[in-house]
Amino acid sequence: MENTNRSVFSLSGVTGMLIATALLLSILVVLTYLGIVAQQDVMQKPYKLVNPTSVEMKSSVEKAAEVMVIKE
Repeated sequence: MENTNRSVFSLSGVTGMLIATALLLSILVVLTYLGIVAQQDVMQKPYKLVNPTSVEMKSSVEKAAEVMVIKE
């Protein structure tokens, strides 16, 4: 079987590799940007514990939300 349909710049060649690399790098940039934005948003709204002894080891999320107060 002879391979006569070869092309360096087809989608399975160099062009496809460059498209895949650009796609992966763009995904990395977007996810990094979204992570930094999320961290900055949390940094602007810290919280303090009103009564830390009232939070038990097996408490619910609602109980923890009552104790944590977001500073505005």
